[in-house]
Amino acid sequence: MAADLKIGTRGSKLALWQANWVKAGLEKGHPGLAVELVTIKTKGDKILDVPLAKVGGKGLFVKEIEKALLDGRIDLAVHSMKDMPGDIPPGLCIGPVPKRELPLDVLISAGGDNLADLKQGASIGTSSLRRSAQLKHLRPDLQIAGLRGNLDTRLRKLDEGQMDAIVLAAAGIHRLGLEDRVTEYLDPDDMLPAVAQGALCIEIRESDPETDRLVSILNHPDTRTVVLGERAFLRRLEGSCQIPVAGHGTLENGNFSIRGLVANLEGTQVIQATASGAGQRAREVGIELAEELLANGADRILKELTTG
Repeated sequence: MAADLKIGTRGSKLALWQANWVKAGLEKGHPGLAVELVTIKTKGDKILDVPLAKVGGKGLFVKEIEKALLDGRIDLAVHSMKDMPGDIPPGLCIGPVPKRELPLDVLISAGGDNLADLKQGASIGTSSLRRSAQLKHLRPDLQIAGLRGNLDTRLRKLDEGQMDAIVLAAAGIHRLGLEDRVTEYLDPDDMLPAVAQGALCIEIRESDPETDRLVSILNHPDTRTVVLGERAFLRRLEGSCQIPVAGHGTLENGNFSIRGLVANLEGTQVIQATASGAGQRAREVGIELAEELLANGADRILKELTTG
C-alpha cells in the first residue's frame, strides 16, 4: 500500500529515532494512516573531515531534505531544530513543534572527571564553535579537539583514547538511551545551549493544508512559543555555524524569558544579556535581546568573525 505521508530524514541513528518518533505519533493519532521514512544524505553527512565552520553555515544538514520537500518527493521533513537556518526557503515553513527534550549540554569524560576536575591541558572534543568558545572562557588551558561524525562515532573516538572528554547535546543522549554515559550535565551558567537545542523541527510546505492538519496533533504550544522566540534572536544576529552564539528561553506563567550570548572564537570576549516579556511577544523579546547584545559589543565580534 502506498504511504499517505512520506517523511524526509537524515540517516543517522539519532535522526532516524527522531523521524520514527514523529511517524509513531502520527500513526497513533490517525489510525489507518500509512507513514514512510525517506532517508536523504545531506552535505553535512558527506563531508566529515572538515570542521563544520569551514564547510559552511547553518543548513548543512537540511538543504537536500528541503529540496526534496519542495520537489514533492516527501510530504514533511524532520530535523533537529538547532540545525535550522534563521531563514526558511520560500514555500516552506516550520509546522508543529513537539515538546522539547532537555536542552542542556553534557560532558562525557574518559576518566569520570567533571569539567572543573579535568587535568591541566586536557583535550576535549567538540565540533561547535559555541561550545569551544565557552569552554575556553571557563578553562583556557583546555585543548579543543575537532570532533565530527554521528553520536556513536564521537563516543567511539573518546573510548579509543583520542581525547580526554567530549561535549554533546543531552537530547541526543537521552533519545538513544545513553544516559549512563553522562559524566556531568553542564550548568547553563557555564555552557549556554544552542538556540532551539533539544527541539524537533517538523518542516512542511506552506501550500499543503492537509499535511498541516495531520501533523498539528504533535504541536506543544509552550515549546513552539519558546523556540520561535529563540529563533527570532538568532535570526537578528544572523547566527550560523561560523559564529559562537547561544540562546535559551523559558516560559513560566505566561512570561517568556531568554538569555543570550555572543563570544569570540578564543572565548576571551563573552557578551551576555537577558530579556523577558509576555509569551505572546516571544519573537519581539528575542529580537530585543539581540539588539541589546549588538549594542553592547556583539556587533564588533560578529563583524570580525564574518569578515575575518
